Order: sequence, then C-alpha cells, then structure tokens
Amino acid sequence: MASSYNINSTFKLNSGFEIPRLGFGVYQTPPEATEQASLEAFKAGYRHIDSAAAYRNEAGVGDAIRASGIPRSEIFYTSKIPSPVVRGGYEATKEQIEKSLKTAGLDYIDLMLLHAPYGGSAARKGAWKALVEAVEEGKIRSIGISNYGVHHLDELEQHIAELKAERGNGGIISVGQYEIHPWCARNDIIDWFAKRNIACEAYSPVVQGTRWGDKTLAKLAQKHGKTEAQILIRWSLQKGLIPLPKSVTPSRIKENADLYNFELSQEEVAELETDEYAPVCWDPLKTGLDN
Repeated sequence: MASSYNINSTFKLNSGFEIPRLGFGVYQTPPEATEQASLEAFKAGYRHIDSAAAYRNEAGVGDAIRASGIPRSEIFYTSKIPSPVVRGGYEATKEQIEKSLKTAGLDYIDLMLLHAPYGGSAARKGAWKALVEAVEEGKIRSIGISNYGVHHLDELEQHIAELKAERGNGGIISVGQYEIHPWCARNDIIDWFAKRNIACEAYSPVVQGTRWGDKTLAKLAQKHGKTEAQILIRWSLQKGLIPLPKSVTPSRIKENADLYNFELSQEEVAELETDEYAPVCWDPLKTGLDN
C-alpha cells in the first residue's frame, strides 16, 4: 500500500473523470485566509480543493487556483449546494450553480454536491435535476451528494430512474461525502457506494483533534514515527476513502500530505476502527425522507 499510493494517485469516477485520492478541505477557513491556505496546499502537492457555498470562501479558492500557476485542468475543485437552496428545489439550485461559478471565477466546477438531504423528496429531485442539466451544459463535470443516509440514497436512485424516463438522462452519482473516521466508520454507506463504484470522501478525518491521546492511536503514531493526524488520514486512504484534511498552518498542511512512506497493516486498520457512532459535526443522515 505504501508504494502503490502517492499524492498524485486518483480514482476514476463514474462520470469518467479522475479525482485525486487526497483532498484539501477549507471548511471553517476564514475567507481572508483561504487563498493563502490553498496556495500552501498546492505547494505541498495537493491538487484537490474542497469548498462549499456555505463556507463563504469559494472566491478565495478561485483566487488561489489562478494565482498558483498550475493549469486549471490539473486542479480538482469541489463546491456544494447549501441546504436552504436544496430546499428551494430546481430553480434555486440552478441559480446557485451560476452564483458559485461567478464567485469562484471559474468556467466549470469539477464536482458539485448537494450538501445535505433536507427539503423533502420533490425538492431533492428538483435540485438533482438542476445538477444533471449543469453537467449537460458543461458547467459541472461530476455530481454527487453529501450527508445522505442510505434511505436518501435509495430514494435518489429512484429519482434518477424517474428523470431518465422523463427526460432521457437521470444523471450519475460519482461522489458522496461524509464525516468518516474510526469513531464514525459508516460502513453501511461505504458498502452501498462500493457496489456502485461511487467515490466516498471523508471530511473531519482527524476528528477535529478531539481524539488526540487515544490509546490505540497514540500507540500507532509512536510505532510508525508519525503524527496522530497522519495515522488517521492514512487509515482513511487504506479504507479506500478520499480524506479531506484541513489546516491553515503551512507545516501541518505539508505534514498531512506526508502519508506515502509508511502503511498500516490490515490488523492495525481494524484495531483503530471502533463500533462507536460519535460524529463531531452535524448528522443529517438520520433525518426522514419528509424532512
């Protein structure tokens, strides 16, 4: 595993595009700090930046992409449709796509996700239809969802079938993004995606630092001569996930990408994983279909 992965490794999406297996997150990164943090990530080798309209820092990422000198085709940029917009359905989502493109100053967005499954079935279907149309128009390359429970995912497959019957194209789920770490493993989601070749991204892969000093985590960090954050991000990679670590500190940005000169054994991956269900962020997965 240590030799087969590097920072340039990618996963081929159902859309046909390639997504880097390591991403850089900018959740809660202040707008005024986002450009510099993103530029530091590019210097460290990242080519995948994960933002969202709700983060209010799409502009900073766009500025960094232009200032980096890296060809646009070599950078994978993600944004997300906010929950209140998803509640507004088709028209609201179409407007948000245009707004996100304008805010970031980009000709296209590599990946657009519906940020959460709120809004009810009709709104979710309308929002998804708007994403499908944006792909057809070349504004977005790949689409997916975030924080959908299995019941929401099953419903989305039904919506895709309905849209295919109604308009000839129901779209393709390429990516799902979730809080995943050893204390919130979400193996039901991972299994659902694996059967469909859907990429699964892991946000908060280092649990926002709330598990530093955990007995097993500390033991593995000492054994491998790595930080506890590096152990957790490596765990994500070896689970087949696409982790999205975040930081505004240059040394940590670089450190979090230094993951490819060691590997955890299968036993260590299993030992670190727990049967706890302890998310540290929001948890929309549990909401009902009528929410």
